[in-house]
Amino acid sequence: MVERDLDSPGELRRKLIEALLAYERAETELEELAAARQARELADAMEFEAIRSARDARVSWAKIGTVYGLTKQGAQQRFGEKLAAAPDPDIANS
Repeated sequence: MVERDLDSPGELRRKLIEALLAYERAETELEELAAARQARELADAMEFEAIRSARDARVSWAKIGTVYGLTKQGAQQRFGEKLAAAPDPDIANS
């Protein structure tokens, strides 16, 4: 599992690149699957951090929803609760 709240955006990008390279180098289907799973988890963590950053920059839920083809309410329902429950990265990294 990816510890998204402990990694900086740069670290998440580096790990995602490593996972994609591992996918390309995989010699078995199981290695390919493991790399694909790790890449998906890292991409999810990057997305979460991008949403957190957007909200910290006061980007509206309506604008975030537009990126996903959702309404303001749909974006809030999809991401708001998870975002509110996440620890503050400044506190977690201090």
